[in-house]
Amino acid sequence: MQRPDFLPLTGLRVLTFENFGAGPFGSMYLADLGAEVIKIENRQQGGDATRRMGPHFLGTDDSHFFQTFNLNKKSVTLNLKTPDGQAVFHKLVAKSDAVLNNLRGDQPEKLGLTYAALKGSNPKIVCAHLSAYGRDNERKAWPGYDYLMQAEAGYLHLTGEPGSPPARMGLSIIDFMTGITTALALVSALFGTSRSGIGRDIDVSLFDVALHQLSYPGNWYLNEGTRTDRLARSSHPSATPVQLYKTQDGWIFIMCMTEKFWRALLPIIDRPDLATDPRFAESGARSRNRDALTPILDDEFARDTTANWLTKLQGVLPASPVYDMAQALDNPFVAEIGALQTLPHPQRADFRALANPIKLDGKRLPSRVAAALGADTHAVLNELGYSQQDLETLAAKQVI
Repeated sequence: MQRPDFLPLTGLRVLTFENFGAGPFGSMYLADLGAEVIKIENRQQGGDATRRMGPHFLGTDDSHFFQTFNLNKKSVTLNLKTPDGQAVFHKLVAKSDAVLNNLRGDQPEKLGLTYAALKGSNPKIVCAHLSAYGRDNERKAWPGYDYLMQAEAGYLHLTGEPGSPPARMGLSIIDFMTGITTALALVSALFGTSRSGIGRDIDVSLFDVALHQLSYPGNWYLNEGTRTDRLARSSHPSATPVQLYKTQDGWIFIMCMTEKFWRALLPIIDRPDLATDPRFAESGARSRNRDALTPILDDEFARDTTANWLTKLQGVLPASPVYDMAQALDNPFVAEIGALQTLPHPQRADFRALANPIKLDGKRLPSRVAAALGADTHAVLNELGYSQQDLETLAAKQVI
């Protein structure tokens, strides 16, 4: 698909050294918004490890997992562990705006991916480093993944039902938030460089992002010593009723985050008496008496189906059905808003993917499938002045 020129990052070139989820997720946002993201992969190592991550594959060196995080990117194979590879890389840096990696914290300096190593080739280059624990502490050489961050930052203690084993969130939310945080930091740094003419290093870590997202429960503990524990029915720690309730045929999630919504709920469930019950008359009392309120509301919601309750509640107060993965993606509303896209792939013409949530001028961002391993190597290096004979020599030396 020809990419329209309205995309705001058109003309920006970002070189990436990335694997798995966090880095690729963040750089995909840049690519979706128009940046030329060149994913540099080591052919001798098979490229990004997720190219071979199952259970679903798309031919050789490609998978559904890989496509999930690498739409709209180019692929160049290059071995930085060789002098020739470093020479090619520095020529690329001279014609690029940023370098992004999500390597272990001790690797960027060893591979020459820092501003100190690259400013000679391009004083404006922005070097973004996404690592597990950062590059400036005793854990810099530690490998790390999303699930570990959820465990150490307290997420597993907050997730699930009281009395159950610690449970992680169902998705790799720390990876995704760290990727987006890095993308924001990189674009912000580039904006600064456009004024100063000087590049810099940026560091974002999975651990820092996980800890920062403890948000208000974290502040409650830091300032008041309040320990937020897991609550039954995925309840909000302070607002009530904000939780799951049983219906005639399943579950519904109700969110009375304000007094207005609580008052709006009562006539719909035909329980105006609850407004004057001293246990539930005001927000603080409802929170203290959550366990008493839950069975009362369960009994009311059990009188009808989830769908019928949603018909009564929609437009009045926040409420949602509780879907599994299939129901969530087969939801007609998802198709109606254009949240799904079909991207022709050489191995599967009807390959489907989720669309980027950002809209520009009311339009979804255009997309194309991720490139095959090394698909853009020759074109990109030709731009740098390498001849066909040069490329054949580099390939024979296992540089590309």
